[in-house]
Amino acid sequence: MSGGSSFDPAAYEVVLMPLGTGEGGGWLATVPALPGSTGDGATEMAAIDEVRLAAHEWADAAAANGDPIPAPVRNNPLAAE
Repeated sequence: MSGGSSFDPAAYEVVLMPLGTGEGGGWLATVPALPGSTGDGATEMAAIDEVRLAAHEWADAAAANGDPIPAPVRNNPLAAE
């Protein structure tokens, strides 16, 4: 999907959860529509940046395997961006 891809990870809902000090602190971001796409970071935006990179990798792997890429779904119109 690299190159002229129309895949846009920003179109997908991101769920953010704070990580406790026992987990290293910071934030965990997931994309529920793309199972296994996770990212973490010291800030919310760092976690979002990481999960978007993971979403690109997820989509590249799905395309390489001939698997469908789910359409974006946003359950919550509010964004942390």
